[in-house]
Amino acid sequence: MSVVIRASTDADIPAITAIYGWNVLNGLGTFEEIPPDAAEMARRRQGFLERGLPYLVAERDGKVVGYCYAGPFRLRAAYRYTVEDSVYVSPEAVGAGVGRALLSALITACEDLGLRQMCAVIGDSGNAASIGLHAALGFEKKGVFPD
Repeated sequence: MSVVIRASTDADIPAITAIYGWNVLNGLGTFEEIPPDAAEMARRRQGFLERGLPYLVAERDGKVVGYCYAGPFRLRAAYRYTVEDSVYVSPEAVGAGVGRALLSALITACEDLGLRQMCAVIGDSGNAASIGLHAALGFEKKGVFPD
């Protein structure tokens, strides 16, 4: 069961919406409390694509099991080469290397675009999966928001 990482398409929006919705309700990777609908997820995705930023999905056996994207870290011009990553995996794919495959591909895609720095804002110190994923790919802790 290999994982294929590819650019997302409009057809992926239902799966992206379902994955994000599950993470909103059950995970530690987002500060949203109410899952957005498919129209809102499509709007958000389009905003990243219009900026020329990557928005990728992971597919296993023909099913989307995760997605990731790079968004602007800050909007001021001096940050134009810095992005923030977001990675979300479906519950059935947790622990199967999908997050690592996604983040690795995202890093490469951003490097290919000439982006120089990627930040991970991990909002919960209990999010061991995200902390471990980023550490495994060379991210270093540079700051902490106190509880």
